[in-house]
Amino acid sequence: MKEISVYELPNNPFKMIGKDWMLITAKKGDRVNTMTASWGGVGILWNKPVAYIFIRSSRFTKGFVDEGSELSLCMLPEQFREQLTYFGRHSGRDEDKIATAGLEIAYEGEVPYFSDSDTVFICRKLYAQEMKAECFCVDGLAESNYADGDFHTTYVVEIEKVLKKD
Repeated sequence: MKEISVYELPNNPFKMIGKDWMLITAKKGDRVNTMTASWGGVGILWNKPVAYIFIRSSRFTKGFVDEGSELSLCMLPEQFREQLTYFGRHSGRDEDKIATAGLEIAYEGEVPYFSDSDTVFICRKLYAQEMKAECFCVDGLAESNYADGDFHTTYVVEIEKVLKKD
Protein backbone atom coordinates (compact mmCIF):
# COMPACT_ATOMS: atom_id res chain seq x y z
CA MET A 1 0.00 0.00 0.00
CA LYS A 2 1.16 3.54 -0.65
CA GLU A 3 -0.08 6.75 0.90
CA ILE A 4 -1.87 9.23 -1.37
CA SER A 5 -3.60 12.58 -0.82
CA VAL A 6 -7.39 12.65 -0.44
CA TYR A 7 -7.34 14.86 -3.54
CA GLU A 8 -5.83 11.98 -5.55
CA LEU A 9 -8.70 9.53 -4.97
CA PRO A 10 -9.13 7.71 -8.28
CA ASN A 11 -12.66 6.44 -7.61
CA ASN A 12 -16.02 8.16 -7.29
CA PRO A 13 -16.89 8.20 -3.56
CA PHE A 14 -20.62 7.75 -4.31
CA LYS A 15 -19.84 4.47 -6.04
CA MET A 16 -17.09 3.50 -3.59
CA ILE A 17 -19.40 3.78 -0.55
CA GLY A 18 -22.94 3.41 -1.88
CA LYS A 19 -22.46 0.67 -4.48
CA ASP A 20 -19.16 -1.06 -3.69
CA TRP A 21 -19.63 -0.73 0.11
CA MET A 22 -17.00 -0.24 2.79
CA LEU A 23 -15.91 -1.90 6.01
CA ILE A 24 -15.87 0.18 9.19
CA THR A 25 -13.12 -1.39 11.29
CA ALA A 26 -12.00 -0.57 14.82
CA LYS A 27 -10.04 -2.03 17.70
CA LYS A 28 -11.14 -2.42 21.32
CA GLY A 29 -8.44 -3.75 23.62
CA ASP A 30 -6.76 -6.54 21.67
CA ARG A 31 -9.85 -7.37 19.59
CA VAL A 32 -10.76 -6.06 16.12
CA ASN A 33 -14.26 -5.94 14.70
CA THR A 34 -15.74 -4.75 11.43
CA MET A 35 -19.08 -4.13 9.75
CA THR A 36 -20.24 -3.46 6.22
CA ALA A 37 -21.67 -0.02 5.49
CA SER A 38 -23.16 1.58 2.40
CA TRP A 39 -24.37 4.84 3.93
CA GLY A 40 -21.84 7.61 4.29
CA GLY A 41 -19.82 10.13 2.38
CA VAL A 42 -16.75 12.31 2.19
CA GLY A 43 -16.18 16.05 2.11
CA ILE A 44 -14.60 18.98 3.87
CA LEU A 45 -15.69 20.11 7.34
CA TRP A 46 -13.84 22.30 9.82
CA ASN A 47 -11.17 22.77 7.12
CA LYS A 48 -10.38 19.05 7.25
CA PRO A 49 -10.96 16.19 4.82
CA VAL A 50 -13.64 14.08 6.50
CA ALA A 51 -15.84 11.07 6.06
CA TYR A 52 -19.20 10.73 7.70
CA ILE A 53 -20.48 7.32 8.65
CA PHE A 54 -23.59 5.96 10.31
CA ILE A 55 -23.82 3.09 12.79
CA ARG A 56 -27.01 1.79 14.41
CA SER A 57 -26.99 1.52 18.19
CA SER A 58 -27.65 -2.23 17.96
CA ARG A 59 -24.46 -2.97 16.00
CA PHE A 60 -21.64 -4.67 17.91
CA THR A 61 -19.02 -2.64 16.01
CA LYS A 62 -20.47 0.56 17.50
CA GLY A 63 -18.90 -0.23 20.87
CA PHE A 64 -15.50 -0.56 19.19
CA VAL A 65 -15.89 2.77 17.39
CA ASP A 66 -17.18 4.50 20.53
CA GLU A 67 -14.35 3.28 22.74
CA GLY A 68 -11.44 4.25 20.52
CA SER A 69 -10.43 7.46 18.80
CA GLU A 70 -9.31 5.92 15.50
CA LEU A 71 -10.79 3.57 12.90
CA SER A 72 -10.43 2.62 9.27
CA LEU A 73 -12.78 2.66 6.33
CA CYS A 74 -11.79 -0.08 3.88
CA MET A 75 -12.95 -0.41 0.30
CA LEU A 76 -12.35 -3.89 -1.10
CA PRO A 77 -12.45 -5.03 -4.73
CA GLU A 78 -15.56 -6.73 -6.14
CA GLN A 79 -14.02 -10.19 -5.68
CA PHE A 80 -14.67 -9.76 -1.92
CA ARG A 81 -18.42 -9.09 -2.29
CA GLU A 82 -19.23 -12.37 -0.53
CA GLN A 83 -17.16 -11.36 2.53
CA LEU A 84 -18.71 -7.87 2.53
CA THR A 85 -22.17 -9.44 2.49
CA TYR A 86 -21.15 -11.83 5.28
CA PHE A 87 -19.86 -8.96 7.47
CA GLY A 88 -23.17 -7.18 7.00
CA ARG A 89 -25.26 -10.19 8.03
CA HIS A 90 -23.28 -11.61 10.95
CA SER A 91 -22.29 -10.13 14.28
CA GLY A 92 -18.85 -10.19 15.86
CA ARG A 93 -20.78 -10.52 19.11
CA ASP A 94 -21.46 -14.15 18.21
CA GLU A 95 -18.25 -15.20 16.44
CA ASP A 96 -14.88 -14.09 15.13
CA LYS A 97 -16.33 -13.18 11.75
CA ILE A 98 -13.02 -11.80 10.46
CA ALA A 99 -11.37 -15.20 10.93
CA THR A 100 -14.39 -16.94 9.42
CA ALA A 101 -14.26 -14.67 6.35
CA GLY A 102 -10.54 -15.33 5.91
CA LEU A 103 -9.40 -11.72 5.52
CA GLU A 104 -6.03 -10.56 6.81
CA ILE A 105 -5.75 -7.61 9.19
CA ALA A 106 -2.87 -5.16 8.73
CA TYR A 107 -2.10 -2.08 10.83
CA GLU A 108 -1.22 1.53 10.17
CA GLY A 109 0.16 2.44 13.57
CA GLU A 110 -2.50 1.08 15.92
CA VAL A 111 -5.34 1.29 13.38
CA PRO A 112 -6.50 -2.04 11.89
CA TYR A 113 -7.43 -2.35 8.24
CA PHE A 114 -7.70 -5.14 5.66
CA SER A 115 -4.65 -5.80 3.51
CA ASP A 116 -6.84 -6.85 0.57
CA SER A 117 -8.39 -3.37 0.37
CA ASP A 118 -8.09 -1.24 -2.75
CA THR A 119 -8.39 1.97 -0.73
CA VAL A 120 -8.20 2.59 3.02
CA PHE A 121 -9.06 5.74 4.95
CA ILE A 122 -7.24 5.93 8.29
CA CYS A 123 -9.52 8.10 10.40
CA ARG A 124 -9.78 9.90 13.72
CA LYS A 125 -13.17 10.57 15.29
CA LEU A 126 -14.09 14.24 15.50
CA TYR A 127 -17.82 14.21 16.29
CA ALA A 128 -20.63 11.80 17.13
CA GLN A 129 -24.34 12.43 17.57
CA GLU A 130 -27.34 10.14 17.84
CA MET A 131 -30.12 10.74 15.33
CA LYS A 132 -33.53 11.66 16.72
CA ALA A 133 -36.96 11.33 15.11
CA GLU A 134 -37.81 14.98 15.81
CA CYS A 135 -34.81 16.18 13.80
CA PHE A 136 -36.01 14.74 10.48
CA CYS A 137 -37.26 17.43 8.09
CA VAL A 138 -39.06 15.17 5.62
CA ASP A 139 -42.32 13.55 6.71
CA GLY A 140 -42.16 9.76 6.87
CA LEU A 141 -38.38 9.47 6.46
CA ALA A 142 -37.76 8.49 10.10
CA GLU A 143 -40.68 6.07 10.12
CA SER A 144 -39.67 4.38 6.87
CA ASN A 145 -36.03 3.92 7.91
CA TYR A 146 -36.36 3.46 11.68
CA ALA A 147 -39.67 1.68 12.32
CA ASP A 148 -37.99 -0.24 15.15
CA GLY A 149 -36.47 2.92 16.71
CA ASP A 150 -32.90 1.67 16.11
CA PHE A 151 -31.53 5.04 15.00
CA HIS A 152 -28.03 5.55 13.70
CA THR A 153 -25.31 7.55 15.37
CA THR A 154 -23.67 9.93 12.92
CA TYR A 155 -19.88 10.09 13.11
CA VAL A 156 -17.69 12.68 11.45
CA VAL A 157 -14.15 11.34 11.15
CA GLU A 158 -11.08 13.12 9.89
CA ILE A 159 -9.34 11.27 7.07
CA GLU A 160 -5.76 11.39 8.32
CA LYS A 161 -4.29 9.11 5.64
CA VAL A 162 -5.43 7.45 2.45
CA LEU A 163 -3.72 4.18 1.57
CA LYS A 164 -4.03 2.90 -2.00
CA LYS A 165 -3.08 -0.54 -3.31
CA ASP A 166 0.07 -0.31 -5.44
